[in-house]
Amino acid sequence: MHLSASARRLAISIVLVAALPAAWAAPAAVLPGDDFFDYVNGEWLNSVEIPADRSSWGVGAALVEDTNLRIVKLIEGLAAAPSSAEAKKIADYYASFMDEAGIEAKGLAPLQPALAQIAAIGDKRALTKALGASLQADVDPLNATNFFTENLFGLWIAQGLKDSAHYTPYLLQGGLGMPDRAYYLDDTPSMKELRGKYLAHIAATFRLAGIADAEARAARVFELETKIAATHANREDSADVLKANNNWSAADFARKAPGMDWAAFFASAGLGGQKKFIVWHPTAIAGAARLVNSVPLETWKDFLTFHSINQVSAALPKALVDQHFDFYGRALNGTPQQSLRWKRSLAAVNAAMPDALGKIYVAKYFPPESKQRLQQMVSNIVDAFHLRIDKLDWMAPATKKEAHAKLKTLYVGIGYPEKWASYEQLQVVPDDALGNLLRAERLHTQQQLAKLHQPVDRAEWCMPAQLVNAVNMPMQNAINFPAAILQPPYFDPSAGDAVNYGGIGATIGHEISHSFDDQGAQFDSKGRLRDWWTAADGKHFKQASAALAAQYSAYKPFPDLAINGQQTLSENLADLAGLSASYDAYHATLANKRVTPEADQQFFIGYAASWREKERDEALRRAILTDGHAPDKWRTATVRNLDAWYNAFNVQPGQTLYLAPKDRVRVW
Repeated sequence: MHLSASARRLAISIVLVAALPAAWAAPAAVLPGDDFFDYVNGEWLNSVEIPADRSSWGVGAALVEDTNLRIVKLIEGLAAAPSSAEAKKIADYYASFMDEAGIEAKGLAPLQPALAQIAAIGDKRALTKALGASLQADVDPLNATNFFTENLFGLWIAQGLKDSAHYTPYLLQGGLGMPDRAYYLDDTPSMKELRGKYLAHIAATFRLAGIADAEARAARVFELETKIAATHANREDSADVLKANNNWSAADFARKAPGMDWAAFFASAGLGGQKKFIVWHPTAIAGAARLVNSVPLETWKDFLTFHSINQVSAALPKALVDQHFDFYGRALNGTPQQSLRWKRSLAAVNAAMPDALGKIYVAKYFPPESKQRLQQMVSNIVDAFHLRIDKLDWMAPATKKEAHAKLKTLYVGIGYPEKWASYEQLQVVPDDALGNLLRAERLHTQQQLAKLHQPVDRAEWCMPAQLVNAVNMPMQNAINFPAAILQPPYFDPSAGDAVNYGGIGATIGHEISHSFDDQGAQFDSKGRLRDWWTAADGKHFKQASAALAAQYSAYKPFPDLAINGQQTLSENLADLAGLSASYDAYHATLANKRVTPEADQQFFIGYAASWREKERDEALRRAILTDGHAPDKWRTATVRNLDAWYNAFNVQPGQTLYLAPKDRVRVW
């Protein structure tokens, strides 16, 4: 799948231990066998302060910061001398968000047409049309594990789960202003406190927008969202692709999800001619339809009004920007200070014109030499996977054959896509931040809908080149490594193989291994959801996977909150298999050279340093509840399943991370 919605696999490589800066070089006093994360990162953790505008900080975040500074300088150069019409659009879009005085002067006037349309809704049919018009292509449950949208439903356009030759529209649950159903339904003091703050945020947003009866309206919106949340699948079930494979015809919706005029909804959403859908969350789709029918019209209008404001606050006057940050930044993530205006403006451009920025970034900062070296590393790690499959004594020949086929047909994109998205149809006005944002969102959704009438592009990317991340796309049998993650210090062309294989190599292995994790293993070499395992092989894989899930469920970052080993299983499997394959590939580069424990130490220290991150408690709690990845400290604990780590650091029984050889999880 991916390394993060989140966007969480922001990693960094290190130079040889002897040459590390003082702040990185000296491991903490703790033994590596007791806490390997602190052994490598302890001194850094004790000395670093999370910036006031961040909910977390680590080596990856620093890399993002450096990348953003580079991009802003490029945009400033475009503003002075645009090289093309697209370059001018980039500069103008950025300028529109930087124009805080202009946004203040306009006030809420740019938003009034949308609010007037909501106010004019006179019946449930008109409501259904409005809900359809709000549908955006803003989720990606499989590649990005992004299930969140404030709109009533989320839309994803991708290959069919069992039909990799055609694009299909997927409908997902949505309609919440907080990240997950747990925030509405869990009966814990921290969740109750957040619910009170969210209710206050809704009311404050109404007041700042000049809308009367703010408290009463907010109470109605919150009550409706709580009812919506009760119909939602939990995060663990959302990640189960077998539960998502619900094929509905357009005619099925009236029978399976009564309460809405589905023909009107789809026509308004631009899906009027579509005959087939995949419904990822059937209980939520049916539940929302019931609520459309049963909840009073005025409550739904309040819901639409609030979310119409909430979703575009970045382009609104300062009071609304600050209010939005007060809840989503301070309350939800524990971030004390809002990021600077230029950072927020750059984020807006990245969201609106990602490929346009990626194109100029790659031209300046991604040399062909880096691409060539990384292609060789990928080839070496793929070869290591082939060898590991051959050595599996539990896997039947037929299963091995398909596993090898997946590797042989794997598409690997390095740096940037073969085709860039076009923004020729996007109108950008220098003094219209809100209009630019809405037009960019609309264009993106239109481009995604247009794919329904086009052949499948297996080489299509789902991440921009300037993103510090990586992704596996199982239905395309493809992986992407954007240029921004392929740079020093994460990938260092001047560093030795030990650190590069421990850093970027483990990431490459991670993404390749997603083809064989609990989700990726359900897709064959052509990207189809198909069981290609023998019964005995499937049983062994599930047993090994269950052992890894249990290992992670035993980790408790807080006394009242443990990691969900099942929710994080895909990423944990990918970490384990990826690190193992990268280690093998690194050793293969040594040929007949003698391998010293010190060399292996460099490999594993490079891996642990790649997870160097510090999080605020609020952000860590949110991640545990909603993220498919384990927190970085516990991802580092993957090493306890590799025999080579024990040998490199002389890890002994009785130490906290020690596992007897029979208890070490071995999958691929």
